Amino acid sequence: MIQKIRFNTAQDVKEFVEAADACPFDVDISYDRIVIDAKSIMGVMGMDLGRDLTVHCHGECESFERAIARWAVE
Repeated sequence: MIQKIRFNTAQDVKEFVEAADACPFDVDISYDRIVIDAKSIMGVMGMDLGRDLTVHCHGECESFERAIARWAVE
């Protein structure tokens, strides 16, 4: 699964990382050529959160897809 998202607050980032951490597979978040492990709170907080970010899931998890839907951008 690939999904474009955008965060509004640091709390959004915290909740996203917690949801990613619950996945039994790797989840990456990226923009341009920068790719970060989505399970790393420090890594995700260090990204430019004012941009659209791309989530790459290396597996399927319906609960994670539902959790990140609120940050989805069209």
